[in-house]
Amino acid sequence: MTLFSLARKNIVRNLSQYFLYIASMIFSIIIYFTFVTLKYSDTIMEKTESSQNMQSLMSAAAVILVFFVAIFIAYSNSFFMKKRKKEVALYALLGVRDRQIGFMLFFENLLLGLVSLVVGIVLGFLCSKGFMTILIYLMGYDAIAPFTFSGSAALNTAIVFLLIFLVTSFQGYRLIYQFKLIDLFHASKKGEAVPRPSMGIAILGILLIGSGYWLALQDPFTSKVWEEIGFVMTVLIILTTVIVGTFLLFHSVTGFVLTLIKKNEKWLWKGLHIVTVSQLLYRIRGNARTLTVIAVLSATTVTAGGAVYGLYYNTNDQVLNADPNTFMYRQTDANLDSKVSAILPDAKYDEAIEALSVTFNAKELNDLDGSGQRIYTVIDEETYNRLAAIQGKEVLRVMDDHAVILDIGFDERFSPEYKGKTITTETNEAIIFQGYKTQTVLNAGTAGITVVVSRDTFQALQKAGETLTYRAIGMDKASVDISREISKEIPEEALFSSAPQDFQNSLESVGSLLFIGSFLGLVFLAATGSIIYFKVLTEAEEDKSQYNMLHKMGVSSMDMRKSIAMQVVVIFFVPLAAGLCHSAVALKAFSSLLMMDLAKPVMIWMMAYTVIYGLYYILTVASYNRIITRNNKTEG
Repeated sequence: MTLFSLARKNIVRNLSQYFLYIASMIFSIIIYFTFVTLKYSDTIMEKTESSQNMQSLMSAAAVILVFFVAIFIAYSNSFFMKKRKKEVALYALLGVRDRQIGFMLFFENLLLGLVSLVVGIVLGFLCSKGFMTILIYLMGYDAIAPFTFSGSAALNTAIVFLLIFLVTSFQGYRLIYQFKLIDLFHASKKGEAVPRPSMGIAILGILLIGSGYWLALQDPFTSKVWEEIGFVMTVLIILTTVIVGTFLLFHSVTGFVLTLIKKNEKWLWKGLHIVTVSQLLYRIRGNARTLTVIAVLSATTVTAGGAVYGLYYNTNDQVLNADPNTFMYRQTDANLDSKVSAILPDAKYDEAIEALSVTFNAKELNDLDGSGQRIYTVIDEETYNRLAAIQGKEVLRVMDDHAVILDIGFDERFSPEYKGKTITTETNEAIIFQGYKTQTVLNAGTAGITVVVSRDTFQALQKAGETLTYRAIGMDKASVDISREISKEIPEEALFSSAPQDFQNSLESVGSLLFIGSFLGLVFLAATGSIIYFKVLTEAEEDKSQYNMLHKMGVSSMDMRKSIAMQVVVIFFVPLAAGLCHSAVALKAFSSLLMMDLAKPVMIWMMAYTVIYGLYYILTVASYNRIITRNNKTEG
């Protein structure tokens, strides 16, 4: 029997153990192949107006994916090697040379990788149409992608993953030279010392996380702490304190809590609680590293995905805020309106807007350069209220010699304190701001920042400004194609703005980010769930004798299943809870930074992540129970 055939038989015999590992690798290869295929896709390049940016995004995503997958495969491989140390020792005891054992492990891992690579590329090709259609849909286009097989993408994927598999296979080859025979036989019996929880370390962990949260929730633009420390250094401090604090949380805080629980004898002696707590306490030191990794990965995945989904979710509101009219332009030609009307279908409303472009001396405002001048579009309150009634906005009442400014980009951290401030024209007409609004009735891309005044004040300002006429068009449904036809007829100086086109541009950029973020998040989630799965099943193999002893003592299968479920739920959901808390703080800071409400999309994203993560929990508990049940039947 050759080493290669022995490696193949080992894989077949242990296929149930390798299944999730292989599935995670295949999924990673599918996603990588998809990203590279999209990078070379003619369909995407033809459809999108930013194909160059798309290629850059896909390339960056592919690099991130490769880096993460390499770490995941190496991490998973180390679990399998630990699990098989006794088997390796048996080969050595039977007289098989170290070099031959090393080559067997090398071939075994390489064969797993090659099978995963072939299956991943084939499934990636079969799924490419669906993935491309999803991307096109997220970017706001209505099209069905064709089946495409990219030889360049397949070659790229094969080279990258073969290199990864060669490195991890060499890791397996080196295993036999790193341990003595006796160490290999007793590897699975090496437990971990029961930790002595320290109140001081527990408090330090909580303080570190708290300080990281406090720094993250400070406004980086106005916080003196951020200003003193510096942006990059502050971010590094936040990451360090939260990660170290998380490790201490699992290492000492969890151990401290479990020790306190163990003192509650009334609860402890019910069912198998004593076994559950003792098992968790016994392994808590080793699990602390794994739980920290899971918490950080979960936080990263949820934060990145929640932020991008939040932007995507709010895209329509952002565009409507900036472009309340479907189309708007400045009338620069007497024949321009007739050309546009010939293209337009029936409109909901079509309004001619009389406005002024006035240069103001605005030295009282605190956001100015040295000139102290600002050019604003001025309309009267009757015009504003007419458009506001059509658009479903509240009416305004403006006093004489006063104004309300419509600034959709208002941010109290940077914008002027408008209320009570005075601006003057070159003819010394003074206007006092009675307030501001963060919504407008004119498209910001065409009119810019708009000032609303009374009718009498508007007439007084006419001698100080240039009279303009805008055309504002509202439609229930308007396509990008109509927008493009209209834009061909309108000169650049007319400052044509289109809500459909702006919405399409936003979807194109944010939709591609959402696609990449979602699939990278799924890979991270698959790897995260797999890491815990491997860890727990390794422990299940070590616990078989203990549960068999309980079985012989008459403990019911139901009680053992409850004990297993309670142990696994801590391993799964404690790091998930920590990760969700970390991401909630990060997303709160992100929403404050962008002045955007992300609560609803973030909750949806967190729920979706938790549901998929929960499926891994169910699968792990079922596998754990199957190992224990099978062993109890075998051993009696």
